[in-house]
This record gives sequence, C-alpha cells and structure tokens, in this order.
Amino acid sequence: MLDEAYGQIPPESLKKERFEMPRLQTMVQGNKTIIVNFSKIIKDLQREEKHALKYFTSQAASAANIEGGRMILKGVFSQQELQGFLEDYIRRFVLCRECSRPDTKITEQKGVKILKCSACGAFTAIKE
Repeated sequence: MLDEAYGQIPPESLKKERFEMPRLQTMVQGNKTIIVNFSKIIKDLQREEKHALKYFTSQAASAANIEGGRMILKGVFSQQELQGFLEDYIRRFVLCRECSRPDTKITEQKGVKILKCSACGAFTAIKE
C-alpha cells in the first residue's frame, strides 16, 4: 500500500531542491526588450525592485524602467542573456554562500551591505 501511495505523489513533490531558478518571460518590441514577469520574480525573491533594476541596467549597459510590473530595457536582448543576468543576481544577492538557501535578507551594518541568512545564521559582505 505504501508503494501505491508513493505512486500517486506528483514527481515535483519528491524533489529535494526547495528553490528553483525562476524563468523570465521576455518579448521584443522594436528596439526594446520587455521582461513581463519582472516584478513577480523580484517579489518572490524578496528583494527590492530598485536594487534588481540597478543590477540589470549595469549588466546590460542599457537604460531601463519599470512600468506595470514589467521591466522595459532599451535595446534588444535574448531571453538567455537576460536569464543569465537573473541567475547571476540570484547567486550574488539571494542565495546564502554557506548553505545555498534563498532565506536571506540584505541588511546594512556600519555602512557595509550584508547578506544575512535566516536558515544557517551566516553573514556575508556583499559588493554592489
């Protein structure tokens, strides 16, 4: 009976990894690239939109703004390129360097930005 019960559990539930890398939904309109689900992803990561926007604009070397939950970048960028920016942002500013969990907050102590993990208690200085 136990095997039968395990057979009814969806495969996604059996994954050991709790955090999955979010996927960007992008589209190109003329000379602009739009990330449709930008605000939702940043909210799910528990980060500020301004912080992520600053990172994306520096990586893309392009101007951008947020309108209606979407990020609009000036220039044409591939989905893979923007996904790479997001994955790098998550590695640098979301995942704990000790336990690799996303349970972190960015705080400031004595003028230094710190990534504080609520899962393992680690503190890591971050460079913006």
